Amino acid sequence: MTKIENEIQYAWAEQRVEELLPLVNDNTPTDDPNYIELVLLSNLVADYSEEHYAVGEPTLVEVIKLRMYEMGLTQAGLAKLLNISASRISEILSCKSEPTLNIARAISKTLNISPNIVLGV
Repeated sequence: MTKIENEIQYAWAEQRVEELLPLVNDNTPTDDPNYIELVLLSNLVADYSEEHYAVGEPTLVEVIKLRMYEMGLTQAGLAKLLNISASRISEILSCKSEPTLNIARAISKTLNISPNIVLGV
């Protein structure tokens, strides 16, 4: 099988996928030409997207800020929740320092963030 080689092909394939989506549903037989074309093009588009537009893993700071937003926390509120100083939170969120093991443990447990992300592994 071939692959999408450039942005023009990618744009065309994305457009064609959009055209095919209304023609295929959960009840469409797998031997239907629209179904086959949709599956093949979707796989090609996904492969190209993954190769050229990969997002990557989020940083600890990005995850903490997202969790703060989800929980409606300010830096001061997070500091209180973690029982550390607001200035320490500020240093961590501005990447001026890394959390200690105890703070990392508190971040993981309190904010429900994977230890792998907190420890950077």
